[in-house]
Amino acid sequence: MSERDHFSLVETASIRKRSVDERLKDLPEFKARIERLLDVVENAAGDIVKAAEAERRVIEELRQMGNEVLHGWALRQQQKKEQEFGGKPGVNRKEKKPLLVYPIRENRNRRADLYSRTSRSRDPTFR
Repeated sequence: MSERDHFSLVETASIRKRSVDERLKDLPEFKARIERLLDVVENAAGDIVKAAEAERRVIEELRQMGNEVLHGWALRQQQKKEQEFGGKPGVNRKEKKPLLVYPIRENRNRRADLYSRTSRSRDPTFR
């Protein structure tokens, strides 16, 4: 790929790309977190005196932002998959799957002893 072709790809990608404002309108939780981060950077409250405190607050905001953004991303991915598979024939998420294996014991909560307690008491090897 020549350098000229590379630049034309970058130009067409930038033409199709929406502005940051347009993209943030679709992600209100991300926009709110960015605004909080800017407040810390600008020291809007006026209560940050030391660099260590500013650093701590920025790190905390970034951690929370990362958590919220990834959670939102996961929800959007789940919705896309649900829409994708919702239209396919033979895919039904609302029915309970039948059991493939049925319990063979009557009382599954009871310990699976090899010998019952009465037979052990009669066996001389267990005394």
